[in-house]
Amino acid sequence: MRLIICDSKEELGKRAGSDGAEQIRQAIRERGQANIILATGASQFEMLATLVKAPGVDWSRVTCFHLDEYIGLPETHPASFRKYLKERFARQVQVRAFHFLDGEADPAAECRRVGEIIRQHPIDLAFVGVGENGHIAFNDPPADFATEEPYLVVDLDQACRRQQLGEGWFRSLEEVPRQAISMSVRQILKSRRIICSVPEARKAQAVKACFEGPVSPLAPSSILQEHPGAAVYLDRDSAALLRRGRRQA
Repeated sequence: MRLIICDSKEELGKRAGSDGAEQIRQAIRERGQANIILATGASQFEMLATLVKAPGVDWSRVTCFHLDEYIGLPETHPASFRKYLKERFARQVQVRAFHFLDGEADPAAECRRVGEIIRQHPIDLAFVGVGENGHIAFNDPPADFATEEPYLVVDLDQACRRQQLGEGWFRSLEEVPRQAISMSVRQILKSRRIICSVPEARKAQAVKACFEGPVSPLAPSSILQEHPGAAVYLDRDSAALLRRGRRQA
């Protein structure tokens, strides 16, 4: 795992998006296609804006997978991750296929459906973030580090639900769903490369716990320490609590 510290949230997004585009181009050069995972949330805005404008990416050779989705939330809701990804990515570029998670379908059946598809598509690159509680995807602490199932139904903890409210996706905490479909930790780690974008001061404590503390299900994103192809992009605010030597990375 590498830590890459940028001067601003905007620079972070541009570097993560540009580096991700190059890794997609490289996968296409080497294997004729690329399979990627896309995350959502406020941390991904600048990255996605850069990625969809990147030159020289043959999107017709790219297959995309959806990282997580709320259970029971219609696609018309402002917080729907399907809505988010269609507006910010899928309508901007023409990919070979995008395998969305349907949060209104039977959750167990949907986990099996998309899980079977992703098993046939080794992932070249996963774009992820880190939650204020340290979660990766919607794997809140204590996260399941053992399951080999690609997708699972998870309960969202109070800290996670408050983050979604604080980011403005919902009008009240009561509106925030209590469950979601999430890609599992082990499935994320099967990706050849991982780009993790973590801007803003509100993530600083999670960054310190996950990347200077021990690998632990209580700090789920800490598992990225064990992935040799993971790169974590921080800005000065999110990196503020790291030891001085790490802050200068």
